[in-house]
Amino acid sequence: MNFKRYLPILQWAPHYSRNQVTSDLIAAVIVTVMLIPQSLAYALLAGLPAHVGLYASILPLAIYAVFGTSRTLSVGPVAVASLMTAAALAPLAEAGTPEYVAGAVLLAVMSGLMLTVMGVMRLGFLANFLSHPVISGFITASGIVIAASQLKHLFGIQSSGHNLIDIVGSLFSGLADTNLPTLLVGGGALLFLVWSRRYLKPLLSKLGLAPRAADIFTKTAPILAVVVTTLVAWALRLDEQGVRLVGAVPSGLPSFTMPSLEPSVWSQLAVSALLISVVGFVESVSVGQTLAAKRRQRIDPDQELIGLGTANLGSGFSGGMPVTGGFSRSVVNFDAGAETPAAGAYTAVGIALATLFLTPAIAWLPQATLAATIIVAVATLIDLPALARTFRYSRTDFGAMLATIVLTLVHSVEAGIIAGVALSIGLFLYRTSRPHSAVVGRVPGTEHFRNVLRHDVELCPKVTFLRVDESLYFANARFLEETVMDLITREPELTDLVLVCPAVNLIDASALESLEAINERLHDAGARLHLSEVKGPVMDRLKCTEFLEHLGGGVHLSTYEAWQALTNRPAIA
Repeated sequence: MNFKRYLPILQWAPHYSRNQVTSDLIAAVIVTVMLIPQSLAYALLAGLPAHVGLYASILPLAIYAVFGTSRTLSVGPVAVASLMTAAALAPLAEAGTPEYVAGAVLLAVMSGLMLTVMGVMRLGFLANFLSHPVISGFITASGIVIAASQLKHLFGIQSSGHNLIDIVGSLFSGLADTNLPTLLVGGGALLFLVWSRRYLKPLLSKLGLAPRAADIFTKTAPILAVVVTTLVAWALRLDEQGVRLVGAVPSGLPSFTMPSLEPSVWSQLAVSALLISVVGFVESVSVGQTLAAKRRQRIDPDQELIGLGTANLGSGFSGGMPVTGGFSRSVVNFDAGAETPAAGAYTAVGIALATLFLTPAIAWLPQATLAATIIVAVATLIDLPALARTFRYSRTDFGAMLATIVLTLVHSVEAGIIAGVALSIGLFLYRTSRPHSAVVGRVPGTEHFRNVLRHDVELCPKVTFLRVDESLYFANARFLEETVMDLITREPELTDLVLVCPAVNLIDASALESLEAINERLHDAGARLHLSEVKGPVMDRLKCTEFLEHLGGGVHLSTYEAWQALTNRPAIA
């Protein structure tokens, strides 16, 4: 067994240097400061007690350092996975109850098992079924739903719902009960965070701070909002004025937690766990590949499945929630100079220390501050201009993207992502079931062949060259038969038909039967079927059949060679 394949730590740990230790420690300190408010906020977003977010940021980070392949990816609770967790658990139990927390633990374990098994079976390619427009639409809609769901904390009112319609309706009915101190705290934190994202870095640069340091301080601005509002809440006893605080947080490290073994609960959460796994994996791999490319490194998607899977198992068995790679944390980790996954392990130590010593202070943190942190964080996920870009480029992709957004907003995150995946696959099958094909002719004086409808080319009335611009498989096999028969009826002088196959990467059994049928029909019509520019792997499979023995014509290395052989034209001098 190749242990380095399943334990990437063995690839970098033997060469771990003192300079790398220093870089990783500095990055860990910065990410820890950023992760504490994020982990608390995303736990509350999922409807869980705040400490669950801290627990999900300890063991998963340490485990990923052993099994993950990205040098800078920072795993933990993220906004979209937290929203999906809340939606999955809503039918199961009331938010915050022991049953609800147990459901989150089970979701993390189930997600971990699914991802790990997929990684061992090298099924990373399955994530490709989530097209970019669908992912973009889903994340945009999720960002809107997440931001709307946090407005109740800013206003200090009661609200419920897991789609935009329910949330907005609930918010309007409760606006009369707005708590002014809560609105001042949350609104002030929100304005500060928005201001800091736009103006803090230029201000720090004017004051003489290095650009990199100014950027890092700007990204850790939420911790300042947390510290200030916590001190204000403690000094003014804002809880007595109706401001909701995080409240008592258990002090100490997480203990081993056993997930529920009830088959009915497992079956009820199976689909949600799978969706959380796949969406989290796609998000994580996208971030990891982007950051790795900047340093000319690479990640292994199949091993990333194992890394994320074991991280989720660690989160579940330590009382946490589903986790994945976070974009903002990973970028900060990268910018702060993290050299190896050990930076994540050091961050885990920092979070563990926070759970040991900072929980009394965390109890005074206003929930409105965490809501402001979430709203500002998810604002970067919302990309409405992508709708216009996709509409201009591809109406079918736009349709899938719009359907994903609408269903996520008006129904649920699960309905949105399932519809998006189904539409993506359905549109792919539709497009490839009617592949583009073109009759081509020779560009005079050259060996090049182009579409007769686009270029002035040489033609031969007895020989037709049909270029097929798609692999041939069950969905388009009959369409190819119809296209060829249409050519036969329109060209009575046809004696030879050449299928030009530079874009054909696959011919499955259904398509092979169609080719055999085309060959027989051409023979009955007094014509021959030829192939040209057949790729090696495709030819290897054809040689395993009797098709080539019964082929009426021949297989030509190039279209020009077929042109010479069938039209008796002289070669180019």
